[in-house]
Amino acid sequence: MAYYLPGVNIHSFQEGDEIKLKVNKMTSTQTQFPLDYYKFPFCQPTDGVKVDHENLGEFLEGDRIESSPYLLRMKKHMYCEQVCVANLGRGEQPHLNSNKVVKVIRKNYHNNWIVDNLSAASKIENDELVTTRYWQGFPVGFIAEDNKKAYVHNHVNIELFYHKAADLPTGDNAIPEYRIVRFMVEPFSIKHDHDATEEESPTDSTEHFLPTVAKITNPIASCNPATPYNDRPHTSYNMVVESGREPQPASGKALFTYDVIWTEDSNTTWASRWDVYLNMNGAVPAKVHWVSIFNSMVIVFVLSAMIAAILVRNLRRDFARYNKLATDEEKAEDLEEFGWKLVHADVFRPPSTYPMLLAVGCGTGAQILLMVFFTVVFASLGFLNPARRGTLLMAELFLFVMMGGVNGYVTARLYKTFKGKAWQRATTMTAVLFPGISFVFFIGLNILAWSQESTDRVPFTTLLVLIILWFGISTPLVFVGAYFGYKQEAIEFPVNTSSIPRQIPDQPWFMGLPFTLFVGGILPFGSCFVELYYILASVWQEYYYYVFGFLLAVLFILVVTCAEITVLFTYFQLCSENYHWWWRAFGNAGSTAIWVFLYSLVYFQQLEANTMATYFLYFGYTSLVCLGMFCMMGFVGVGCSLWFNQIIFASIKID
Repeated sequence: MAYYLPGVNIHSFQEGDEIKLKVNKMTSTQTQFPLDYYKFPFCQPTDGVKVDHENLGEFLEGDRIESSPYLLRMKKHMYCEQVCVANLGRGEQPHLNSNKVVKVIRKNYHNNWIVDNLSAASKIENDELVTTRYWQGFPVGFIAEDNKKAYVHNHVNIELFYHKAADLPTGDNAIPEYRIVRFMVEPFSIKHDHDATEEESPTDSTEHFLPTVAKITNPIASCNPATPYNDRPHTSYNMVVESGREPQPASGKALFTYDVIWTEDSNTTWASRWDVYLNMNGAVPAKVHWVSIFNSMVIVFVLSAMIAAILVRNLRRDFARYNKLATDEEKAEDLEEFGWKLVHADVFRPPSTYPMLLAVGCGTGAQILLMVFFTVVFASLGFLNPARRGTLLMAELFLFVMMGGVNGYVTARLYKTFKGKAWQRATTMTAVLFPGISFVFFIGLNILAWSQESTDRVPFTTLLVLIILWFGISTPLVFVGAYFGYKQEAIEFPVNTSSIPRQIPDQPWFMGLPFTLFVGGILPFGSCFVELYYILASVWQEYYYYVFGFLLAVLFILVVTCAEITVLFTYFQLCSENYHWWWRAFGNAGSTAIWVFLYSLVYFQQLEANTMATYFLYFGYTSLVCLGMFCMMGFVGVGCSLWFNQIIFASIKID
């Protein structure tokens, strides 16, 4: 299955053309704080480090795409090219702090390199097998099993797969052009014993492409100057581990080298070159998502059948009984002693506690729901893809800002229905409450990122951009939406509300808040937890996630499940003569977010986090996401319960 990625430029190269290798942030699944590659004593370009163009989404994601000293040329094999001699710092000694390279190796940091917009896959070889992984980049180094010391990967085999561009003009004078379809890096640790040299080798097609910076006194076969350059073998695992060879400690002066291996791949097209990344080389087969969808559909069908059996049957009987009251006066007294009709004069009574907060919560939920829906739709159509880095986060941010008008309209309409008078305060709270909470979380976690010297840190200028989006675009849209919402009439109800509230009898145990929140949240959660695992893996473990078609189906199932379970509990609540359903409906549907948070506690065990900063980062952002999900599903619960109540009370005759 090919994942077509629209809007991505196709790059073609002629033989010998220079190809840029770029470096990105260094990431670790243990600390979750990405680090800048050039904060460490690695080789830098001779003309200085140049930052690649970054959009706001890339910057907020912590990406730092920069130039590198690694020189690549189309279809030109390279053998043991020398990059530089880098001083990694003092060696590991007891009771002394390790150098920075040792620290990142022990925290399992990975390099993330980019060639022609393709991320580097990792190829790791040992005595038993060769493992290829298309996510999380390749490790900076490793910890030896025998002496537990850190060793740096100072040599890499850069393997590039290409095919000839068949869709370009051909002819006698046409120069063949080629496209890169795969990029792999196989790291090695080789202790090059070397002496510094001032000599520079030629940089033509038959000799080294880069100047020689050191004379290797114990060269492996690929680095042996006695062998003609183009007759050398590429660096292999057997060369590195042969007798007498040692890995390069992550300390002292280390010579960094690399090989470039070109392989023709006529089976992979340019349009499908991201397939192996997006399906993680078959690690997550599509049938897993289909099974998840099937299980979710089973939950929906069972729940729908239960609701049909309970509601349709009972409501049909209730309608017949209540409508009979108008013609059968003899049984009227007996029939009016029970049933949901008894609360007809109170069912649409505004919530007695925090009506403004409920209106604001529903408005915020509507804003988030539309943002999520349109983001998933655009992503499923291919407009937001991993080849266009940062676009997904930018789309979420832009859509959230633009949906501020919906937030203001829903809040104003509900608050007016609740007979609220402080409309200025309600509108202001709508504009600042959830964004303000998010901004406070973001500021706190940003300070934490600064303390960790992470690329996640956002400078003041970017914060200023976010503030402008908030107060310059989102807030005015909220007030515009609220203006039109307050101009509309309050929501009309089919029955009148009495001036004196009806007394609510004692409720059965199964209508208690703990039970309804438990059941109301676990069924919708059960319909989406499989996809939730892969979403969390893409956020916290650097996996690729691009099955947005499945995600759109899961989102639909989640909304339907929340709506059905909330309507069912609302009916039971009214039958128990409890008309305080507004907040209960909001909480029943929103409790799905509580289960998501509990699941995140279980998932956190996979991250092997060992610092308090990681705890704050993970649970800070998780709490914020769950708060948004609570509002989103709460809006679904209130909206569907309101629609349901209007339908059933409009269908009976009230004396």
